[in-house]
Amino acid sequence: MRIKSILCLCLLSLLTAGGVFAQVQTKGACPKREFRAAWIQSVNGQFRGMPAEKLKQNLTGQLNSLQEAGINAIIFQVRPEADALYASRLEPWSRFLTGVQGKAPEPYWDPMQFMIDECHKRGMEFHAWINPYRTKTTLKSELAPNHVYNIHPEWFVTYGDQLYFDPALPESRRHICMVVSDIVSRYDVDAIHMDDYFYPYPVKGKDFPDDASFARLGGGFGNKGDWRRNNVNMLIKKLHETIREIKPWVKFGVSPFGIYRNESSDPLGSKTKGLQNYDDLYADVLLWAREGWIDYNIPQIYWHIGHPVADYEALVKWWAKNTENRPLFIGQSVMNTVQNADPKNPSMNQLPRKMALQRAYQTIGGSCQWPASAVIENVGKYRDALIAEYHKYPALPPVFDFMDNEAPAKVRRLKPVWTEDGYILFWTAPKYEEEMNRAVRYVVYRFGAKEAVDIDDPSHIVAITRDNFYKLPYEDGKTKYRYVVTALDRLHNESKSVGKKIKL
Repeated sequence: MRIKSILCLCLLSLLTAGGVFAQVQTKGACPKREFRAAWIQSVNGQFRGMPAEKLKQNLTGQLNSLQEAGINAIIFQVRPEADALYASRLEPWSRFLTGVQGKAPEPYWDPMQFMIDECHKRGMEFHAWINPYRTKTTLKSELAPNHVYNIHPEWFVTYGDQLYFDPALPESRRHICMVVSDIVSRYDVDAIHMDDYFYPYPVKGKDFPDDASFARLGGGFGNKGDWRRNNVNMLIKKLHETIREIKPWVKFGVSPFGIYRNESSDPLGSKTKGLQNYDDLYADVLLWAREGWIDYNIPQIYWHIGHPVADYEALVKWWAKNTENRPLFIGQSVMNTVQNADPKNPSMNQLPRKMALQRAYQTIGGSCQWPASAVIENVGKYRDALIAEYHKYPALPPVFDFMDNEAPAKVRRLKPVWTEDGYILFWTAPKYEEEMNRAVRYVVYRFGAKEAVDIDDPSHIVAITRDNFYKLPYEDGKTKYRYVVTALDRLHNESKSVGKKIKL
């Protein structure tokens, strides 16, 4: 995420953008399958030096708020500067956690493991967000003695006020792949996620200092741009292969800058006039999707509808037509959305129009909110609108059928039982032979006694849980309901349903 895009929340203390709830009704306004994520950053220093128990309370509070807002996936920044907000075997503890790089938290705990457990407890996916190349966000910061830079300074280059791995070097790619391998091997993550920092954003008047690397390693390339893109391509391809070999159910996604190419650079580009992934950051995102090297794409379309350089509506339409057969989600700026009025209805902010546009395309499977803190703080009543309208009912993440399209078997022995804790609906997990087919969570639906069972209607979902039980809301035993339970595997394939009539 570009730090300069983080706007001061206090500016919105008086902004209510009246009429948020006078929503545009669209087909599929409450889809059962939708990616509803939020980015929780660490590079802004929100956790730095916070005592462990206070930080745990802070994180659980954020997750509770996001869960109530219908969020079903958390993208959590665990590697901002080739360091770690987890117990890494390869890189030092992050200064964004303890205040000093290399200093372990006291008392000792593992924030990423904590977040994985807490997300899964709430039925949320956990995506481990890493920055691949950046090593210092400012040259003023000090690196720990065991930081890889102090072991292999020849792998790095300085550009502007920051330090980076040289993307051209095989050693850089090898180290980054080792880091990802370590995370995927030891942690139950649902995905590895990389944001928009590939080759760095250009510093005016300065070229990225890789002449020596180009002279040594650029053979066969007619220009440096193609060579730089190939360097990033090799990393993306290798990361995907690394993840698949270890855990074939773990996804690999990216959230690139919102413009791939402008129409002025490529007739197939978007009607925009801004910085370009392909030409300026050397990130050929469409190639990665086309080759199957990434499993999802979340372009950061942080502008407003009607922006003169990068119009949100034009970009959403462009990306929807250029998915290259990979899941596409929209990176939403909460701040930008509530700060700008709908051009067709100035009394409202742009959330209704943006959500209607997002859900108008079959190729768009959801969105991710930037930053999570703006949702939690309910700026412009954004969180209220998610709860009341856009995320009114729960949603399951989309099925990644190119990774796995086989559903688990049905749950067994579905039965209501009276216990000391009340009337409980129990079931037994289905049998499985391979990890990909193991049931890891369950969906509980409730229908009226004479109501047709339609599990495609999310309004009937009463729980998405990892438990094999659900506490029934018993009243007087006079009203009949039909409860239905299905099983989900790691990639959210849903089993056939099993039902039971119950008087409550």
